[in-house]
Amino acid sequence: MSDPGTTLSKHQVTCGDGLETLLNDPQDPHDPYETTETHLERLLGRALNSFDLPDSTVERLGTALAHSSALHSSHHSASLHRATYRHTYLLSDGSALSLWELTHNAGRDGAEQHELYAEESEARLAASRLPTGPVPGWTAEHSDGRALDEDDDLELLGALLARPIPAQPRMYVPDNSADHARRVLRRAENADRPGPATARRLRLAFAHHITQAFGRHCPVEGGRDAGFTLYEHQFLLLDGSEASLWEVEHTATPDGRHMCEVYEDERTARDAMESRSRVR
Repeated sequence: MSDPGTTLSKHQVTCGDGLETLLNDPQDPHDPYETTETHLERLLGRALNSFDLPDSTVERLGTALAHSSALHSSHHSASLHRATYRHTYLLSDGSALSLWELTHNAGRDGAEQHELYAEESEARLAASRLPTGPVPGWTAEHSDGRALDEDDDLELLGALLARPIPAQPRMYVPDNSADHARRVLRRAENADRPGPATARRLRLAFAHHITQAFGRHCPVEGGRDAGFTLYEHQFLLLDGSEASLWEVEHTATPDGRHMCEVYEDERTARDAMESRSRVR
């Protein structure tokens, strides 16, 4: 597919507003016959997280005249089917805008789910968070050969959660960071999430960096496994100071639903993960 900054060929583009017949080759059986407006409605309507897209992006998409879609990457295994698509739009001002669509079957019922992101990096991060299932053939035991029981599992989890994160250089990237902070806070479901004061301070963010600090499947209530992942969202503010949000993503919910919690410090986030693993 053409780069967003280059001219789009007639075989790659579907247009609305009466331009479809000019740019689509009727001899090409692979050309989609839907207008760009219809394509956008379908794309936004099926995405689980379309409300997370920046308002400015949605407003610009309202001026789209043509679009092109292409498969960017895919992964298929026994437990996971995942694909990422790049949808590029030609806008009325002559510029181009891309959306990154992640499709996968990692939901509770295995049905195909769709997510949309304004940046490729966000789509890649979301893809990396998808569970790939337990590692086949992996077992744990005591040094004398006895199998680990549930209490041993919890003790092991506690030890893992207590391990410090290795020091890493902070590589901040200016990328609409204030809006990124707003979206992280908005998707938090925990009652003790950071409050308005933190939200106001993070409006000064102009660069950020995301680090995965922990990721593992652990036993929870009912003998089932739940996935736990901890991310640090590090922000560089306009006044030169730094701030972090600690995001816990897990499936330790009664119905196995994916849940997001956000905390202001690492210790509280790790305590929350440990407490979720001890539900009885």
